[in-house]
Amino acid sequence: MINREQLRAFIDHPVVEWSIFVLGVLLMIASIPVGALPGPGGIFVFAAGLALVLKTSMWAKRRYVDFKRKQPKIGRWTDWGLRRQSARRREALRKEQDGTDEASQIADQR
Repeated sequence: MINREQLRAFIDHPVVEWSIFVLGVLLMIASIPVGALPGPGGIFVFAAGLALVLKTSMWAKRRYVDFKRKQPKIGRWTDWGLRRQSARRREALRKEQDGTDEASQIADQR
């Protein structure tokens, strides 16, 4: 049985890392013809490719963070689509803050 440290060491190997990156780019390119087919398949193929590229490329991570800063609403959707744990944590904090803001507004109205 392989444990997490062994899996991370395997993924951090340069050949494996580049293979994951190339597979991600190929999936993003393949999403164009798949997107022409009926149904939402192109979106899922692109999301899978984006997830693989973001896993292995610091350049792509920086561009992704810049995109999220410029487009926060769309950034939330992409985080949700990529099933990022940090997105769940930020969403929980945002909901908690919205709840306290609403409670203070109700108290101010009285």
